[in-house]
Amino acid sequence: MADQSNRGTVKVVDGKYKFKGNFHYINPNTPIRNEEGNLMGVTNPRDITHVHMYGGEAPFFESLAQAKLLGTRCENPDCEHTGMTHVPFKIHCPDCLSKNTIVDITELAKTTATVHTFMVTERTGAFNTLEKPIRFINIEFAGVDTILMSYLPIGEPEIEMRVVPIFQTKNPTYTILDLAWVPEETSESKLPEGFTYN
Repeated sequence: MADQSNRGTVKVVDGKYKFKGNFHYINPNTPIRNEEGNLMGVTNPRDITHVHMYGGEAPFFESLAQAKLLGTRCENPDCEHTGMTHVPFKIHCPDCLSKNTIVDITELAKTTATVHTFMVTERTGAFNTLEKPIRFINIEFAGVDTILMSYLPIGEPEIEMRVVPIFQTKNPTYTILDLAWVPEETSESKLPEGFTYN
């Protein structure tokens, strides 16, 4: 196994990203043999740290760790779709391309969110961290022009079911997995570990 004591870090200094350390480790190959002992191939293990920059979407992911749900709204008076609100977060209006205004829709989500459609699956892609079965739900909100895909860790989804957002504020991942939904009136004691209403 390769020495990983100098793991890579990223800091912002004077508005620039400064990378330090190692972000890629190569480990020795291991032969793969069939039942007769013939060489069939080799493992090719790698440990790679992928750096994914959020750019203008950073406020959305930061807000989830603070128990807030942000959307964006086009406020260009010359746009045919001025006032259109987007969740998930869109930096620019897809119609006029002007920069959208960030809006807090946490209270709107708590009072109007419903399940638009859903899917329950036992099979997932690689690197899934959600417990199976996964209850994927598409959420709609009053006054919001888009639908947000998320998941329901508790309960069984139904179309038009009232749901409320919960946030992973203890040890957040700063990913979309910091946001989930539960049926309205679920007691806080039943929420998944690390999640809260606010």
